[in-house]
Amino acid sequence: MDSTDLGDLWDRVLGTQPAPAQWLVVVTATAALIAVVPNVLWRLSRNAITIAHEGGHGLIALVTGRRLQGIRLHSDTSGLTVSRGRPTGIGMILTAAAGYTAPPLLGLGGAWLLTSGRITLLLWVATALLAVMLVMIRNVYGALSVILTGSAFLLVSWLASPDVQSLFAYTVVWFLLLGGVRPAFELQSKRRRGGAPDSDADQLSRLTDVPAVLWLFLFHAVSLCSLIGGGRWLLGL
Repeated sequence: MDSTDLGDLWDRVLGTQPAPAQWLVVVTATAALIAVVPNVLWRLSRNAITIAHEGGHGLIALVTGRRLQGIRLHSDTSGLTVSRGRPTGIGMILTAAAGYTAPPLLGLGGAWLLTSGRITLLLWVATALLAVMLVMIRNVYGALSVILTGSAFLLVSWLASPDVQSLFAYTVVWFLLLGGVRPAFELQSKRRRGGAPDSDADQLSRLTDVPAVLWLFLFHAVSLCSLIGGGRWLLGL
């Protein structure tokens, strides 16, 4: 690839692309909603939310100076991120809090990029993050999940037309915003039945002496506020 090709690629990535018509934005939101609401589809699509959830744990662990040991993704859509460092303190608290808040916040950031017309940039950033995450995956199912997800982003960003890129990007961002809401309600339901005794909310409660229900409220607040704010941006309201 010569300098001209690199320049064209750089311009393409950093340039702006037109947003789809509003009715198409609504169609992408509907498609994302269909992937989130029915249980039969959610059991499959939730894997993508788990990738974002565990990626959030891993990213914040690194940012706060902890040593990231590895990430595992499981076929039941659960996951585990292991880091080393002080067992208490702000780094551990932020790392534990990053899981449930990562998908909606990623969706909110994606919505901001889309409203700025940075559709191709969003796709390339997502591909880069998935590539970095792949290095830390420690099981076959997790590696396969990240490879397939990253390949989808790479193929769309490299080969698809601007219109297809736009529809794909909007669908992904809507999915993060909508799919980021459901896990907190699922966790609330599990805890009400006496399940998930070692959930992120319970770990945070032990780290901070703040009741787990308040951490659960934080997860709800972040996901719902991100959905409202990101949705307004995407719809141009």
